[in-house]
Amino acid sequence: MLKILLTNDDGYDAVGLKALIKALEPIAKIMVVAPAKNKSACGHSLTLDRPLRMISVGDDSYKIDDATPTDCIYLSLGNLFKNGYRPDLVISGINIGANMGEDITYSGTASAAMEAVLHGVPAIAISQVCKDMCRDISHGWEFELACKTIVTLVKKIFDGSFPLDERKFLNVNIPPISAKNCKGLKITKAGFREYGNDASRHVNPRGEEYYWIGLHPLMWKSSDDKSCDFEAIKDGFVSITPIMLDMTSYKDIETLENWLNK
Repeated sequence: MLKILLTNDDGYDAVGLKALIKALEPIAKIMVVAPAKNKSACGHSLTLDRPLRMISVGDDSYKIDDATPTDCIYLSLGNLFKNGYRPDLVISGINIGANMGEDITYSGTASAAMEAVLHGVPAIAISQVCKDMCRDISHGWEFELACKTIVTLVKKIFDGSFPLDERKFLNVNIPPISAKNCKGLKITKAGFREYGNDASRHVNPRGEEYYWIGLHPLMWKSSDDKSCDFEAIKDGFVSITPIMLDMTSYKDIETLENWLNK
């Protein structure tokens, strides 16, 4: 069987990761390496200031103490997969919460996929958009559509090939609706996220000031052709966005050269 390495920035015991394992076990050999606790919004960060312990929690399943998803992929590929051996695919998710627009740069979910493609392994990041910013599964959303989508994509990849070039991955976002109400899969661009500032100031019992960063509502700048990830989700489609790691603004190179030489 083909081999898939899974991770999830919500932690090794995340409900989204468990749903992903259950969906993919019938069609692939699964290995799981995930952070021991939630590491949401940690970005594409490696842990360099302390040692990391990889702890077995079952057959082909590991947690890493206080690791980032990037750590998990980095250490897995270097230690669990040796002598040029690699998984056929890395999947990060199912994340609880959207990863669209510029939020991709914050995302631990997307960053695990970034790390995989840096090492030449095809990757998918998949996230479940939640209603009203709620991350509690008891509020009525579930993973049926996410699981159906990822199985469809994996089978298509395994029956053919990964559709992107090197250092590119698929970023998938699932609308908070049932599978029967989904309008289909839509290829999108990353949207223009609009940010506010949700940081609450508090004082602890010792009189020390601290801040707690919250969740800002999903707001975005509409695109003229309605082709971005936010709009696809709003309209009831699964959003699939090709993401590349080369962030060079090529159209500005000549502009900068002219500006520098004036």
